[in-house]
Amino acid sequence: MADQPERVRLAAVSDIHYSKTSQGSLQSLFGHINDSADILLLCGDLTDYGLPEEAEILAKDLAAVKVPMIAVLGNHDYEAGQVDKVKQILTEAGVTLLDGDACEIKGIGFAGGKGFGGGFGRGTLGYWGEPAIKQFVQEAIDEALKLESALARLRTEQRIGVLHYAPIQGTVEGEPVEIFPWLGTSRLEEPFSRYPVAAIFHGHAHNGAPEGRTIGGIPVYNVALSLLQKSYPEQPPFRVFELPVNTGHSA
Repeated sequence: MADQPERVRLAAVSDIHYSKTSQGSLQSLFGHINDSADILLLCGDLTDYGLPEEAEILAKDLAAVKVPMIAVLGNHDYEAGQVDKVKQILTEAGVTLLDGDACEIKGIGFAGGKGFGGGFGRGTLGYWGEPAIKQFVQEAIDEALKLESALARLRTEQRIGVLHYAPIQGTVEGEPVEIFPWLGTSRLEEPFSRYPVAAIFHGHAHNGAPEGRTIGGIPVYNVALSLLQKSYPEQPPFRVFELPVNTGHSA
């Protein structure tokens, strides 16, 4: 008789914005994660200005995390132009960084990347006009293509999408409508219509909505730290999501 599927718990949080003075600030959160989850997802804006010094401080605090860690970077992590150094520091700290990449941990496939802006639905910026506009749109297209390529490489039954920018408008609702185009784009939703996943996690929209769904019904979770603190003040500020994973063993 086949074994019952194992339940794997994911903890997800983003926009922790580590600065030069942040050491120890999330010790309690990381302690809760060790007790509550089997895998930690960090959905971008891990540092405040993208400085190696900030990444070093975060790396020291992440040493307290005893579960596998998967992350994407956010726009803040690019600010200082030292993203390669930030990546190196976090990778050496045991974080699996996804940038159009895929990985498998505990029988679950993860595909992710930073993503980009550009707007949603009929408001999505088109590839037309001045070269600067075309360059902006091309960045969003490239990020979506990287994500699709990563999803296509996954062969696991259970799959998860990890982003920084939002793939749907639903989870940025609550932010000023004028800044929606800078918070994400529907172009990031399109790959999931071809390669469905169990859930998508992102951050970036600190005042958005904690939950939404794609057109195809995939749950999308905005896990920005400050949003979770406001939305669920009685809980530790991270989202826990459980997945059944068939280990393939038989009894």
